[in-house]
Amino acid sequence: VQLQASGGGLVQPGGSLKLSCAASGFVLDYFAVGWFRQAPGKEREGVSCISNRDGTTDYADSVKGRFTISRDNAKNTAYLQMNSLKPEDTAVYYCAIKRYGCSPMVSDFHSWGQGTQVTVSS
Repeated sequence: VQLQASGGGLVQPGGSLKLSCAASGFVLDYFAVGWFRQAPGKEREGVSCISNRDGTTDYADSVKGRFTISRDNAKNTAYLQMNSLKPEDTAVYYCAIKRYGCSPMVSDFHSWGQGTQVTVSS
């Protein structure tokens, strides 16, 4: 079971990035997928989640209207489209999975992969 997040980089404020979370060794369709981020000196926080049951999505208030989570089960991959990026979005972004729908609890998720760095700076 492995998740690999990718797509991060350096972007100017107001710019966009699309992160990918590729699953290998298991069928992603069986799990809810969460995106999380951790900035230096801060705790890991939930950004967004997409259910495996009905595609229901949840977003942190700080990213609502700017980020969009999606999944392509045929490609065994989930995505996070990030628009109108702000310096405070700078963090390492991770994806993880959970059975039986989304949860606001970071500790409910597992199979954390290596994160991808997102830096928003002019």
